[in-house]
Amino acid sequence: MATSAVVNSPPAAPTAPTTLLQRMRRSAWGYVFVSPWVILYLIFGLYPLVLSFYLTFFNYSFVTPETRTFVGIDNWVRGATDSLYWKSLYNIVLNQVVFITLKNGLGLVIATLLFRIKRGGRIFRTIYFLPVITSTVVLMTIADTMASPGGPVQSVLMNAGVLSEPSFWKSDNTLPMIVIALINTWKWFGISMVVLLAGMYGIDPRLYEAAAVDGARGWQMFRYITLPLLRPQLFFLLVVDVINGLQMFTEVFAIGFNVYGGINHQALTPVLYLYAQAFDRSNVGYASTLGLLLAVLIAVLTAIQFKFVRTEAD
Repeated sequence: MATSAVVNSPPAAPTAPTTLLQRMRRSAWGYVFVSPWVILYLIFGLYPLVLSFYLTFFNYSFVTPETRTFVGIDNWVRGATDSLYWKSLYNIVLNQVVFITLKNGLGLVIATLLFRIKRGGRIFRTIYFLPVITSTVVLMTIADTMASPGGPVQSVLMNAGVLSEPSFWKSDNTLPMIVIALINTWKWFGISMVVLLAGMYGIDPRLYEAAAVDGARGWQMFRYITLPLLRPQLFFLLVVDVINGLQMFTEVFAIGFNVYGGINHQALTPVLYLYAQAFDRSNVGYASTLGLLLAVLIAVLTAIQFKFVRTEAD
């Protein structure tokens, strides 16, 4: 009976095509709820970006705006050939190589150990995550005191025979960015631990059971199951670390370096340099150029990372 009713039922009338205006009317409330974010983005996101790009073609100082002069692409050429800007990029690359390796490596080790703990895991997760919620300025001030030539860290290293005499590491050409990377590792490895631990809990336990039946042991399971299946989490951490690292400012400034990264610019970062250009030398046009060059660099590096991961997945 049901089949007969379906066969004998009249064909459905064709639906009239809807116009763009009709579709917008149906989504009217959606536009209303989205509009505050769009308005804020236009005011505080898109407008500063467009204005910043416009200012790159001028020598402009907010102290004496009446002296603004058009310079064409001179700021872009100057930024691409500025040795101090390349020095700041070298410093941040050195810092990030140490920081990303240690932070994610330590986070992976701690997450693996916590994954195996059946009781008390929450207490350890809380303890390891506490540095993440600590103020960067406070943390860097404490670390500066502890790592100073007369501080407890160097005293311990001298008593252990690692150092023969106190080290004035802030005057060294390489040590400042490495020391800051070590301090940042202590502060941020909790993020890696939480992300990777969540990824481990998402792995199907039947994979481990099947591997155990085939005779796999701890390291083999980690090498061939855990690590490959954590690739999305590791990729996420890498992208975020690169973007945040290239925008480093507070850490260097709070630990006592000036806006030029010290006497020999040994702790100069790209954002610190553009801050110095904008607010110390009042050269807003050139500072805008440096900021946009940094944005282009971040976009290119992010695109390369996405391309690399897509190729690996294929």
